[in-house]
Amino acid sequence: MLNVGKIEEGFVLDHIPAGKSMAIYRYLKLDQLDCTVAIIKNAKSNKMGKKDILKVECDIHSLNLDILGFIDKDITVNIVQNGEIVGKKKLSLPQEIHNVVKCHNPRCISSIEQELPQIFVLSDPQRGIYRCKYCEEKFTETNQSF
Repeated sequence: MLNVGKIEEGFVLDHIPAGKSMAIYRYLKLDQLDCTVAIIKNAKSNKMGKKDILKVECDIHSLNLDILGFIDKDITVNIVQNGEIVGKKKLSLPQEIHNVVKCHNPRCISSIEQELPQIFVLSDPQRGIYRCKYCEEKFTETNQSF
């Protein structure tokens, strides 16, 4: 049995689909923060078979949780203060995401003008479809690195 110590303040991200924890690590830019991170990959789960877990010890206001909703709105976010879980945050699909994924349309203005932010807008909430704000190119996971 693997034993990872508890954290004093931060988040425990649970129910991450197996294999997605490193992508979440990159998208949340945890490598740029001065915080402690524990990554547990392929943990046994009765509900999911296998899952990943991230424990992040940092200021609870330092992470952009909209990114998590975009990646997978079913991830459980446990908020930890003073070593105890004090709440859970329900994720939802954000209306817009900024600089998380790039438009792969070579004719898009965001591909030509490098200083423009990459903005994708939720166009179909039922199916979770996002489109580029500038050219309306549909986001697909096949041309991204999730």
